[in-house]
Amino acid sequence: MTDTLVAPDTLANTARHASLDPVTFEVLKNAFATSVDLMSEQILRTCYSFVIYSRDFSSALCDAQGNTVMQGSGDIAVHVGTLHFQCKAVIEEFGTDIHPGDVFAINDPYRGGTHFNDVSFIRPIFADGEVIAFAQNKGHWADIGGNVPGSFDVNAKEHFGEGLRITPVRIWSKGVFLHDVAQLLVSNTRAPRQAMGDLHAQSEATAVCEREVHRLVGKYTKGTVLAAMQETQDYVERTVLRQLESLPRGEWETTDYIDVDPGKGEGLVPIKIKLTLDGHGIHYDLTGSAPAVATFLNSGYGTTHSAIYAGTKTFFPEVPLNSGFYAAVRAEIGPEGTVVNAGWPYAVTGFCSGPYEKIMNGIFELWSQIMPERAMACAFNLEYLLVGGKDARTPTNEYFMWYDWMAGGWGGRASKDGSSATAPVFGPGLAVQPIEGQERLSPVLTTRHEIAMDSAGPGRYRGGLGIEKGGVLTDAFDTVMSYCCDRARSITWGIEGGLPSIPHGVWLNKGTDGERYLGSNFSSVPVQSGDTFTRPSAGGGGFGDPLMRTAAEVREDVIDGYVSIDRAAKDYGVVIREIDAELDDFEIDEAATTELREQIRAARHGWLTEDPHAVAESYRNGTTDMLDVIRRHGVILDWGTGELYENTTAEYRQLMKRRSSAHWH
Repeated sequence: MTDTLVAPDTLANTARHASLDPVTFEVLKNAFATSVDLMSEQILRTCYSFVIYSRDFSSALCDAQGNTVMQGSGDIAVHVGTLHFQCKAVIEEFGTDIHPGDVFAINDPYRGGTHFNDVSFIRPIFADGEVIAFAQNKGHWADIGGNVPGSFDVNAKEHFGEGLRITPVRIWSKGVFLHDVAQLLVSNTRAPRQAMGDLHAQSEATAVCEREVHRLVGKYTKGTVLAAMQETQDYVERTVLRQLESLPRGEWETTDYIDVDPGKGEGLVPIKIKLTLDGHGIHYDLTGSAPAVATFLNSGYGTTHSAIYAGTKTFFPEVPLNSGFYAAVRAEIGPEGTVVNAGWPYAVTGFCSGPYEKIMNGIFELWSQIMPERAMACAFNLEYLLVGGKDARTPTNEYFMWYDWMAGGWGGRASKDGSSATAPVFGPGLAVQPIEGQERLSPVLTTRHEIAMDSAGPGRYRGGLGIEKGGVLTDAFDTVMSYCCDRARSITWGIEGGLPSIPHGVWLNKGTDGERYLGSNFSSVPVQSGDTFTRPSAGGGGFGDPLMRTAAEVREDVIDGYVSIDRAAKDYGVVIREIDAELDDFEIDEAATTELREQIRAARHGWLTEDPHAVAESYRNGTTDMLDVIRRHGVILDWGTGELYENTTAEYRQLMKRRSSAHWH
C-alpha cells in the first residue's frame, strides 16, 4: 500500500449539516466513549496476560464501514491509528458473510496492524438485521511463536521468524465458538493457556460494547445512533480544520534516524518527514526515507500512519480521536520496500522502537516550530527487555517470559522541564509492570529501579529523567535474553540549543570480570542463573541553551539528585559546593559560575569539531567520560569497547549543529 488518503477532499465532509440537536449529540458522543472504556474495564478484570493487565491493549467502536467512531480514554497511541485499518480488513475479507454472534481475529501487520503480538478481536453489532457498528479490542499477547521467547527477534529479516501471522479469521460463528480454530492459534504460542484466556477475555470485552450500543439503540433509535456516529466524526474533522485556520501556511522538514541497518554496516538510517499546511488539511510526505532494514525495525503502512496521527494529535490534545481526525490528515509514505512502508514479508515486530517513535518525535519537532508555545524536544525511545526460558521453580519446568518495559524522560518544553519517569510517547496509557507481580510470575528478581542521575538532556528547560533498572536471573535454565530498543547511536536529542540525554543499552554482569555491553538491539543471548543485568532508559532532550538555565534551578536539580555536581559544572557551567548533603545544603559559587560559563561559551563550538579519533581514544583510556563524548563532542562510539563509529559521528554532529549549536550565542 503506497498511501492512504482517508478523505480526498477533507473540506467536503465539513459541509454536512448536523441532524441532531446539540444535547442529544453530546450525550451520544460521550456514550460512545463510555462504551469503549467499558471494554477496557472488562479486559482489565478478565485477562490472563500480565502484559495486557499492564494496559498494553486498546479498544475502539467503529461504524459499519470500519471507520473509528471513538477510542478509549486510556488507549495506547500506536494502536489507535490502526484499529480502523484492521476493521476494514475484516469487512473486505468477509463482505456480506458477517452475522450476529460472529467474532473475528486478526494481527496482520501487512493489513494495517501493528506487530504480530498485537491480536485484535472484532465483533459486528447488528440492529434490525443490519450491521451498524463493530466493537474491537486489541491486546499484546506475551508470545506469538517465532524464534525467541516473547517473539522479538532482532535477527529476523522476514516475518517467518517472528511468529504467527493471523489474517482475518472467524473465531465465533453465529455465536458458536470454533474451538479448533482458536486452538490452532494459541498452540503456536509458548503460553497457550494464557493466550486462550486472553482470547476469551478480549472477545467478551467486545460483547460489553455490543450490549451498550444495543442499549443506546433501544433508547434513542437506530437512526439517531447512526447519525451520531457520523456526526461525531464530522465534529472532530471540523474542529481540527478550524484550528488550522489560525496557523501559518508553509512547509517544514526534518530527519530523524534509526541507529543502524545491519545489512549495510555502520551509519544512521534516515526517516525523512515533510509537513505542509496549505489551508486544506495537514499533509505529510515521508518519501525519501531509507529502504527497509535487515532487521525487525521496519514499519508497515498501518503503524506509520498511526505514528503520524499520534504525533499530530499530541499538539491537538483537546480534540477527540476518531476517523474524523484521520480525515484531516493526508500522508504519502511512498512505495513498499522502505523502512516506513515495509510490506510483506519484511520483518516488522520492532517497528515500535524503530520508525514509530522517530516519526512521532520528528513530528514534534515540526509542530514545535508551528506552535512554539507547545514545543517539545525528543523523548526517550520505547524499549522492551525479554528474558525467556524454563522456570525451574515449577514442577513441570514451564516456559516463562519476563517481559519488561521502562518509563523514561520526555523532552524539555517551551516553558517547563520535561516529564520524568513517564510512559513512552508510543503509549502514554502504558503502565509500568508491578515488580512484585513480575517476581511472582518469573524467576527474575529486580535489584534496583530508580531515577537515573544525569540522564536528562541539559537545556534552559531540561528533559525529564530516565530510569535505571537492574535484575538477576534466579532459578531458570535454557534461558535467553533479547532487547528491542534503539538510540544507542541516534541518541535522544535536544532542540533550540538543548543537549542530548544518554544512550540506551543493556549491560550484562556489569562490574565483574564477565562484564559485557550488549547494546540496544539483540536477540537470543544465552543467560544463566546468577547472571545480572542493568539498563537505563534515556531522559528527554533539553530545550534551549543550558547556559541560560538559572544557577538556582541547577542547584535544585542537584539537591533532588537529578544532576550531579560534576555535570552541573560541565553541562550548565554552574559551580556548586556541597556543604551538607543530608541537610540539602549546597552552595553556588557565583564568581566561578560566571567564569566557567564564559569559558564554555568560548569553547563549545570548537568541541564539536575536535578529531573524533582522539575523542574515542580519550574515552578508551578513561580521560573523557561518555557524557562529554556525546554532549560536548557529538561523537558516537560502541559504549562497551570505545570503537569509533565514524559515519554515525559525522551524521550525528550535523544533527547537533542544526538542533543545538546553531542556537548558541
